[in-house]
Amino acid sequence: MSDTPKIFVLDTNVLIHDPEAIYKFEENTVVIPIYVIEEVDQFKKELSERGRNARHLARTLDDLRETNGSLQNGVDLPDGGTLILEVPKTHKLERQRDNRQMDHAIMGTALELRDSTPDREVIFVTMDSNLRIRADALGLKAENYEGGRLHVTELFTGTFTLEADKGLVDILGKRDAVDASKVTLPADIHPNAGIVLRDRERPRHTALGRYDATQGKIAPLRVTRDGAWGIRPRNLEQYMALDMLLDPDVHLVTLVGKAGTGKTLLAVAAGLQMVLDDRAFQRLVVSRPIFPLGRDVGYLPGTLEEKLNPWMQPIFDNLEYIFTGRRRPDADYRDYQDLISSGILQIEPLTYIRGRSLPQQYLIVDEAQNLTPHEVKTVITRAGANTKIVLTGDPDQIDNPYVDAASNGLTIVAERFRMESIAAHVTLVKGERSELAERATNLL
Repeated sequence: MSDTPKIFVLDTNVLIHDPEAIYKFEENTVVIPIYVIEEVDQFKKELSERGRNARHLARTLDDLRETNGSLQNGVDLPDGGTLILEVPKTHKLERQRDNRQMDHAIMGTALELRDSTPDREVIFVTMDSNLRIRADALGLKAENYEGGRLHVTELFTGTFTLEADKGLVDILGKRDAVDASKVTLPADIHPNAGIVLRDRERPRHTALGRYDATQGKIAPLRVTRDGAWGIRPRNLEQYMALDMLLDPDVHLVTLVGKAGTGKTLLAVAAGLQMVLDDRAFQRLVVSRPIFPLGRDVGYLPGTLEEKLNPWMQPIFDNLEYIFTGRRRPDADYRDYQDLISSGILQIEPLTYIRGRSLPQQYLIVDEAQNLTPHEVKTVITRAGANTKIVLTGDPDQIDNPYVDAASNGLTIVAERFRMESIAAHVTLVKGERSELAERATNLL
């Protein structure tokens, strides 16, 4: 049986998550129960990511039908596999009344295939953990769909600790670049990786830098003791993050970390520094997804500003903290409200970003773990000339039921841009909000 092509029966949630999933099972047989088509049809009019994927799947299947023949008889796929639209022989084709009946009908199709093809292994593929448990209880092999997923434990941290001679550590400590060829670099080193250069004889003697893959050097961090707009880094990961946030040549930064690690605060402070002091960008735009991305904010009462306040209050809290601690009599702006009134600072949802072009802007997307990979792609492709995008979030705090810690847009983008010289990533570990917040994060 090991050499015989397997039969993979796909659940609706797999195809809604990834409409290209039918092409990812190599030379095996992919089966879509007819009930899946009925369920997908219910989503096609939605303006959300789910609706777009439903329409994409419908167009794909229709193209295969017109080009290759009947889906019921089976059509050839580019990688040598076969796609079949399965109509069960022992079940009447009728509209199911609720999701539970639909799940039962889809899994029943897989069970029927298992019983009718004993010479081939039938695998039910679903992202519903409860459905996998039910399938296992019925003796049906079930698997999760792993296409486009990245386990959080596999996500790189963005920092490396390297041992070196004392002389090299001293050079980097004096803010001079070190020739990377004089240090043993790990095989998985990537551009803009944060480097902790440690004296091999005196481990406490260290210096911080960043790997410049283009120049083949370990460059010193550009962060000073003053930090950015009065926000000073408190640990080495924050030093690494702030360095990348202040580099205009790094156009995409992803910051991942638990609550209280300073992701949003560092990003906002760096954005103010780059826009107001360094004049590297024309405008600072801070945004958060209002779940789901395609939903309008019209269901909340009041003006647009009043509607956005509950969603954007965490951003306002960070701005209030920054301006409260930055008491400069010569400052052009008394508070962040002055920046908003002048148009230099914009606080807005992601709802209306589709179709826009954002040149010369420092764009921060907070809570990006709630976005799907397609939604993050929509955001990043809005970037015009000389625009920097910062994505922050915690994959362990996801409110979107259609993504998880392994399939959300934040972690996927971080991994896909790993080897790009214009991108950087840091995983923040230590909570700095307060001792109580740090203990609550670790204990609860």
